[in-house]
Amino acid sequence: MLVPFGADRHAFRGLWPRRERIAMELTWVTIAASLLMGLGAALFFVAAVKRGWFKDIEDAKYQVFWSDAKSTRQSPREAADGGQSQEK
Repeated sequence: MLVPFGADRHAFRGLWPRRERIAMELTWVTIAASLLMGLGAALFFVAAVKRGWFKDIEDAKYQVFWSDAKSTRQSPREAADGGQSQEK
């Protein structure tokens, strides 16, 4: 144990158990917080399933696919020859 120069070692003896107790309390608080967050996520998932938020996930996929397909659609001339049009 490191003690400042000239200090009495017996005066610092009572501080270490207090620090260990605080560390254990923080550990238990952290464990409790993580368990509560996990329980909250599980309850949110159950509520989402009951409300039907996961009923048709494929629909969202096709909406994104078709919106991307419309935005990247090629012009007819470009599609025919595979290159970019030379018109200016």
